[in-house]
Amino acid sequence: MTDDTHTIRSGALTATIKAHGAEMCSLKHKDSVEFVWQAEPAWPRHAPLLFPIVGRLAKDELRHRGRTYRMTQHGFARDSRFAWSERGESRCALVLEDSETTRALYPFAFRLTATYVLDEFGLDLSLTIANTGNETLPASLGGHPAFNWPLRPGVAKESYALTFANAEPSPVRRLDGGLLRPAAEPSPVDGTVLPLSASLFVDDAIIFDRIASSSVRYAAGQGASSGPWLTMSWRGFRELGVWSRPTGAPFLCIEPWRGYASPAGFDGEFSDKPGLMHIAPGTEEQLSFRIEVGSS
Repeated sequence: MTDDTHTIRSGALTATIKAHGAEMCSLKHKDSVEFVWQAEPAWPRHAPLLFPIVGRLAKDELRHRGRTYRMTQHGFARDSRFAWSERGESRCALVLEDSETTRALYPFAFRLTATYVLDEFGLDLSLTIANTGNETLPASLGGHPAFNWPLRPGVAKESYALTFANAEPSPVRRLDGGLLRPAAEPSPVDGTVLPLSASLFVDDAIIFDRIASSSVRYAAGQGASSGPWLTMSWRGFRELGVWSRPTGAPFLCIEPWRGYASPAGFDGEFSDKPGLMHIAPGTEEQLSFRIEVGSS
């Protein structure tokens, strides 16, 4: 254990969390199956937290009460060092609070707490945003975990699929220059199943802004029980992003979101941006997701 990382354990599972970004950098089964992408050059992150925005703002500008602040894609939490508030055998918690540095980018008071709890079946991440100021806190929050694709070397990437808990017929949204396209597009999901291929991501992430499910299974053979698999479920998140590099990079991101990129053409006050939470002074919002894993 170092001040930079902390590893939690339960049964056959271990997970390692970094203070930098409160980012999970490993989720491993005892038989050496590593589920989390190891930040290789194709994408140098593991599972960043997205706060106080998800996606991009037009011109990377946040406007509030006549002032303009620079806010780059996905916000600053993923590049901030969190403070440890708990470091136990099977759980840990980290906190990020507003500071002079954050207020130069985002002029609001907040406290963001990330609590990781590991059990013998999987990992829970609870995210709590508290408004510690005296004005409404406009914010988005998202997870961005990247998983190895394939989960086992030698397995064809095209044999993998996402299988949703419910049918997903609603149109999806796509991005252009990082901003939300005006028109929705037909869902690529066939009933409950989204077959995976690199070509899905030629137009960047697939954004389910009317997601009917609250869980999805990622496995080879369209949910077959053979080989490593994982299931992600979420609470409080209203959107889901699915993303990889269209160049065939060997990772897949399954991203529960509360919010999304600015719609193309939106140029107003940040607090009026679609998709935001508006947290009253002295209150908080809690969102969570769980990753259950298996090796056979």
